[in-house]
Amino acid sequence: MELLISLIGGAVGGNVAGSLLKNYNLGTLWNSVVGILGGGLGAQLLGMLGILGGGGGSAMDIGSIIANIASSGVGGGVLMVIVGLVKNMMGKK
Repeated sequence: MELLISLIGGAVGGNVAGSLLKNYNLGTLWNSVVGILGGGLGAQLLGMLGILGGGGGSAMDIGSIIANIASSGVGGGVLMVIVGLVKNMMGKK
């Protein structure tokens, strides 16, 4: 369940970043794909650092779910901007 939340949050984050930053927009499909990757990676990295679900309580409480959505959305948006930046740099000669 947590992985699914991370992937959906990443896709949303990638598309929101693409709509806000038109210069780095990759199109809806690629914003979603890159956002899913970024969301999954972002949530996994924060989980390994103990920031997400690292406490002793239930991993599926509302605070953990909100933190997971936020971190995966940010991860998806950041990775989408990085890929868009690299794409733009490779297109300019």
